[in-house]
Amino acid sequence: MARGSNTGNHAVVREAQPALDNFKYEVARDIGLRIPDDRYWGEIPSRQCGAVGGHMVRKMIEMAEESLAGRPAPRRTGR
Repeated sequence: MARGSNTGNHAVVREAQPALDNFKYEVARDIGLRIPDDRYWGEIPSRQCGAVGGHMVRKMIEMAEESLAGRPAPRRTGR
C-alpha cells in the first residue's frame, strides 16, 4: 500500500455502512454462501470472501451504469 495512504476497509460515507453490510450478505446469499448466524467470516475461505467482494463490485458497476444511462437499476428480489 502506498505510504501515507489512509484507505482501509471502511465506508467513505459513514451512513452508508449499514446498507453496504446488508448488500454484502445479500450477495453472499445470491452466490450460495452461508454465513453463520453470528456473522463471523473468520472460518470462510478467502477465495469465497473474495468472490463476494467481486460480485459486489460487479453489481455496483451495473447499478452505476444504469444510473448514468438514465434507467433505473433492475429490481432484485431477495431469496
